[in-house]
Amino acid sequence: MIKGVIFDIDGVVLDSMSIWKDLGARYLISQGVKPEEGLNEILFSMSMEQGAEYAKEHYGLNESVEEILDGIRLMIQSFYFDEVQAKPGAEHLMSFMKENGIKITAATSSPRIHIERALERNGLLGFFEKIFTTSEIGVSKHSPVIYNKAAEFMCLDVGRVLVLEDSLYALKTASDAGYRTVGVYDKDGETDQDGVRETGDLYIRDLNELVDRWDEL
Repeated sequence: MIKGVIFDIDGVVLDSMSIWKDLGARYLISQGVKPEEGLNEILFSMSMEQGAEYAKEHYGLNESVEEILDGIRLMIQSFYFDEVQAKPGAEHLMSFMKENGIKITAATSSPRIHIERALERNGLLGFFEKIFTTSEIGVSKHSPVIYNKAAEFMCLDVGRVLVLEDSLYALKTASDAGYRTVGVYDKDGETDQDGVRETGDLYIRDLNELVDRWDEL
């Protein structure tokens, strides 16, 4: 039944969610400042701009808010360009799909340059026929537009397309739009794993697991 797959990237293909959990602490340490205990929880509900303002005021940083933001963006870029690794089983799963004639695309909320460089460095970029980004489309994953664009590119009806997501809200969006879905566990990702388990047609803790359970789709 499944003829095409849409992969989310962060937390599904790339083990990249950790950067967002300790980004504030990473930046402060790079500036020679010791972060307070519980900083991640303090910054969790803030935008990047609000977090930069908090860091400047709370820690008395000399840099302007914009300079702090530039430093954080550079740190994120460096992480994707040089550090982030693929999730275990990513290459095995995609090789399995290619061998079975299944088309592979991606739908990501991250900047294209970050994703393409990280995938290329990990030897995975060549598996993807096309990568779609929310910034280029102009709509978040609260809408199924990005998935529909990928399905249209693959010339497939939604019922023949599988979406892999680790975030509950995105999984719900794809499921409500008629896609077959797989909820993927990530240790640094979605806190509501029960919701992910209940929403997806399948729930997996490791990408290798999907190869073994493919016949369940």
